[in-house]
Amino acid sequence: MRQIVLDTETTGLNPAEGHRIIEIGCVELVDRRLTGNHFHVYLNPEREIDVGAIEVHGISNEFLADKPLFADVVDDFIEFIRDAELVIHNAPFDVGFLNHELKQLRGEKRGINAFSTVLDTLVMARKKHPGQRNSLDALCNRYGIDNSHRELHGALLDAEILSDVYLLMTGGQTALLLGAEADEQGEEGYAIKRLPEDRLKLKVVRCGEAELEAHNEYLEFLDKQSGEQCLWRKLDS
Repeated sequence: MRQIVLDTETTGLNPAEGHRIIEIGCVELVDRRLTGNHFHVYLNPEREIDVGAIEVHGISNEFLADKPLFADVVDDFIEFIRDAELVIHNAPFDVGFLNHELKQLRGEKRGINAFSTVLDTLVMARKKHPGQRNSLDALCNRYGIDNSHRELHGALLDAEILSDVYLLMTGGQTALLLGAEADEQGEEGYAIKRLPEDRLKLKVVRCGEAELEAHNEYLEFLDKQSGEQCLWRKLDS
């Protein structure tokens, strides 16, 4: 399966008010592995950037003055994302801007969904972690991903970080309940489901020394990936 983890930076918050995309960053996953292929471009939006937006991403009007227009790169961009699943955090924002850019092109009536399907990791995170903060920074903290180099937002950097978050969120391990954050959000915990007392008794098969050693090595890996939040290691201690 081919997936493209995508992020954009913009001149403001609403394309309906004439705001435009100024940066697109994409990284490629094939069968859940980073391939090293990426698409990254800065764009001249042909308008001024809101001061509030500059404070978020640090991209200036002067920097973008000599950059290409969206129309200049659209063919390469569409070719890169074609037939892939786009993985986006808060997808309506980025897809809305991309569709707005496509509509500005003469004769183009199609939106992003004509070329790719879309997976919204914010929706996924809210289902997986209800009642908790699910911003990209919050997810990095939850999954033990180092984003200390992320002083400002950047499309390619955020796409790379999101790829790590997505892979861990869909296949890694993290703490089931983070106490401090859960308390801040009013987390009430999860109901305990009791098994019936008359259920069939399961046979217990003891592991051998080699299996136990392999198990401990895997727990060390999980502990490192989750920022020393592996629950099994905490139980062992």
